[in-house]
Amino acid sequence: MEKEIINRVAQSQLVTFDLEDYYPKGERKVLDVSEWLYEGIILREKEFRAYVDAHNWSNYQDAYVALHCSSDAIIPGWAFMLVASRLAPYVKRVVVGNLVDLETSLFQTIIENLDVSEFADKPVIIKGCSHKPVPENAYIMAMMKIQEVAKSVMYGEACSSVPLFKKKK
Repeated sequence: MEKEIINRVAQSQLVTFDLEDYYPKGERKVLDVSEWLYEGIILREKEFRAYVDAHNWSNYQDAYVALHCSSDAIIPGWAFMLVASRLAPYVKRVVVGNLVDLETSLFQTIIENLDVSEFADKPVIIKGCSHKPVPENAYIMAMMKIQEVAKSVMYGEACSSVPLFKKKK
């Protein structure tokens, strides 16, 4: 007599949380201001402003932008603020840093505004192995937010999860 195979994972209260489901759509761009510096290292205000004024900002329409300087130049805060002010009418978001900093900033906003009530008193698996560039910090932020309400938090897949947190009784 054969026993029926029962999928206990499907029958459990286990909830899978996939950060990839929250990945914001839109093009990511990096704007390197070193090209606007004298010899790539010295910011001359008049020349820098001329580059800013001549730049075609519409190329960043609906994009997420990371501002950075690839040279070892010291960039005053006002310079990035000036560039950001020109980008503001076009972009969805702008940050100073690299693409990881940009993605982290995007996910921080998403996770801060996340309604985690559906995870209340349930075991939750935060799915790993994303195909999109989800930053490591997003996993940490998600775990901290979800563990506030969840019965337990694990990482990975249902078949091979790593326990991270279990609510004390």
